Amino acid sequence: MKSIINLKQALLFSLILSANGMFAQEIIPDEVPETKEVVEEPKMVKDSLVSPGAKKIDGVAAVIGEYIVLESDVVKTKLQLQAQGVSTADFTDCELFGKLLEDKLYAHQAVQDSIIVSDIEIQSYVDQQIQSFLQQTNGSMDALLKLYNKEDEKSLRDEMFEVNKSQKLAQEMQQKIVEDVEVTPEEVRVFFNNVPKDERPTFGTELRVAQIVVEPQVTQEEKDKVIERLKEMRADVLENGASFRSKVVLYTDDGASRANGGLYTLNRKRPKMVKEFRQVAFSLKEGEISEPFATEYGYHIIYLEKIRGQEYDVRHILLMPKVSDEEIAKAKEKIEKARAELESGEITFAEAAIKYSDEKETKYDGGQLINPSTQDYNFELTKMDPELYGQIQNLKDNEISTILKDQDRTGKIKFKILTVSDRVDEHEANYAQDYLKIKDLALGDKRLKAVEKWQKETISDTYIKINGDYRNCEFASNWLKK
Repeated sequence: MKSIINLKQALLFSLILSANGMFAQEIIPDEVPETKEVVEEPKMVKDSLVSPGAKKIDGVAAVIGEYIVLESDVVKTKLQLQAQGVSTADFTDCELFGKLLEDKLYAHQAVQDSIIVSDIEIQSYVDQQIQSFLQQTNGSMDALLKLYNKEDEKSLRDEMFEVNKSQKLAQEMQQKIVEDVEVTPEEVRVFFNNVPKDERPTFGTELRVAQIVVEPQVTQEEKDKVIERLKEMRADVLENGASFRSKVVLYTDDGASRANGGLYTLNRKRPKMVKEFRQVAFSLKEGEISEPFATEYGYHIIYLEKIRGQEYDVRHILLMPKVSDEEIAKAKEKIEKARAELESGEITFAEAAIKYSDEKETKYDGGQLINPSTQDYNFELTKMDPELYGQIQNLKDNEISTILKDQDRTGKIKFKILTVSDRVDEHEANYAQDYLKIKDLALGDKRLKAVEKWQKETISDTYIKINGDYRNCEFASNWLKK
């Protein structure tokens, strides 16, 4: 269990380090061999290149393949963690340095394995980060450049691009290492039985939540109107050479992708976006624009910009049919009727879900919500989504909530009622009751071992040079190749 806890801490730490991406270094240029000589013979550099009285600004702490870690990177890492409210007292400089070495090893091997990441996607990340950072300086680019000690915006963007690209490569490499790791029921049982009873985890109070959702209906006339508008946009791009990206900025209802021209990168092996969207995207050829099609979010057209192996760079325009006030009133009346029948005892919640709910994922399952983290029905109280917790926190078991009006990021309106259908108090892990959670722990343990095995083999086959005081660190991995 301790190894599992350490794994989770490592994964959390990894997410923290990748959150802002401002403390790693770029790929060394083609003059790497000369740089390696300098690293191995620091006295020659000092005697021949450094004038008397010169002040040292930075130094190469490590070389891993084609990547470097500077001495300043550890300091930057610590400052970034502190800025995010993380106590750096829990991490030594050697531990932070070791984590940077791991990231560089992943990125280096990703290059060796010909893993490709989208420059367009990386640039999109940089744009989003710049906007986020500007909020911290009240929109002042000059203040931002001073904060990160950069002469101009281009140099800041260039460094951020290389940092984000390195981190993306590392993430893809980590995913590749563990993507085929699975556990059998027997392995889960053995894993659980090997955990001493006094070390078994305690799971907090868990709830089961059910809901009935009613959505205002869109008229066929409004749907046809939206489809026709999308057809006109498609024709304008194909026949008149209009800019698809400009139309995204002007017309799309997908606010999350408007800033980057409606761009999404899809991977055939890792599903992203709803099924209907993926099916259309993967059926296109480069340069093609789809006919209008529907998803639960509205109507789309997709432009396939680039295919890179398993990855597809696509841009899309989303138009959402408008819902009339009359239809909104009908939807509210419908859910009021459902709630009245539940309160009077005329119908059970499961029966009401089948009769009234418009949410196809839950209506035939008693309205039960599935926890996206565990894929079961239980929601641990302390880990529940804040919005959902706010909606059910005052409900007693089997009590029906008041009618809630929801509006998602696209502006889509729906009404819902909720109930807490079951409650499990805090308890020690039980194999039968908590199988899925124990399975996740067993899978994490097996993945950790796969990563350790990969690291051991890859370190031995990779050029690694550790300089200075960091050679005195006691690393978990054999970075010094002793």
